[in-house]
Amino acid sequence: MKIPLVDLKRQRHRIKNEVDKKIVEVLESGMFILGENVEAFEEEFARYCGVKYAFGVASGSDALVLGLKALGVDKGDEVVTVPNTFIATIDAISHSGATPIFVDIESETYSMKTSDVEQKVTERTKVVLPVHLYGHPVDMDPLLEIAEENNLHVLEDACQAHGAEYKGRKVSSLGDCACFSFYPSKNLGAYGDGGIVLTNEKEMAEKIRMLRDYGQKEKYEHAFIGYNSRLDEMQAAILRVKLKYLDKWIDERRRNAKEYSNMLSEMDDVTPPNERSYAKHVYYLYVIRIKHRDNVQKWLSSKGISTGIHYPTPVHLQEAYKHLGLREGDFPVVEECSRQILSLPMFPELTEDEIQYVCQSIAEFVEGTCTEKIRLQA
Repeated sequence: MKIPLVDLKRQRHRIKNEVDKKIVEVLESGMFILGENVEAFEEEFARYCGVKYAFGVASGSDALVLGLKALGVDKGDEVVTVPNTFIATIDAISHSGATPIFVDIESETYSMKTSDVEQKVTERTKVVLPVHLYGHPVDMDPLLEIAEENNLHVLEDACQAHGAEYKGRKVSSLGDCACFSFYPSKNLGAYGDGGIVLTNEKEMAEKIRMLRDYGQKEKYEHAFIGYNSRLDEMQAAILRVKLKYLDKWIDERRRNAKEYSNMLSEMDDVTPPNERSYAKHVYYLYVIRIKHRDNVQKWLSSKGISTGIHYPTPVHLQEAYKHLGLREGDFPVVEECSRQILSLPMFPELTEDEIQYVCQSIAEFVEGTCTEKIRLQA
């Protein structure tokens, strides 16, 4: 059996006719930049998230940069965030001219340890940037209290958390601004790059709208230096089709996660993901912790099972950020998790037989008696 980490072909077959029709409509329209599909998708996604304004941009990375710029982040400012994220989060801070300031994480959720944030706040701190990693929301209430007490902005990195909820509210509706990526493998993915910035604040919305389009207030009237970062009309049309199915696909991901966890919880040395009582986890990735991770990954590969590591080297230990002067041991929970985390195959169309095969294969490596337990459960 061959099981990919993500299989986008299976999803395409489910919606092929609808998507192909939309693509043809865009081609026939001759409108490819900031057309009616972009405008409609922005309205639909904003409504889905419970936010007033949304602006499609070229990528999730650009969304983060524009979000920080719209919040007024500039050279000399500091942004508090975590080092266990895709480097795009931190690069956005650097591109805005600010300095990333890191805090450690909770080992159970891999999310920002909010109780550590306040001690990192200085007179230069402008923004707190929580990352809703793998699809699990950060505990936002304590973070919002800290931000209010210290007059800070909150930008939510929701690039991995489409549809995730915190205490019944969609992530992206909690801070001053939020950013999503539509990279193809995401829960809501385009057929190329794409991103979006959301906010409830009218003044900020206008600034984001202008920033993505050369700083234009009106055509050829440029109020400030901006960017060329616009969601393609074709991608917006595809995303409009996919958005209708997002909740169904999330339900299927959650079903698959439950199947995994029921089997893996019986095994020694394996820690399935945790879902806090305040959270609705949408399982962009299904990430376990396991001893001898690298050997397990090789074993699974030999069985035809693709896996991933998100992420093997925390940002504070990357060559690109050695100028920050941080060392191994500065964020012990992040570092320990980075040595143990393993992403298992996760996508809505994953079958029960495939999940069972993955778990049986892990059991064969970890502890032979577990294989029999899994067979009995099935």
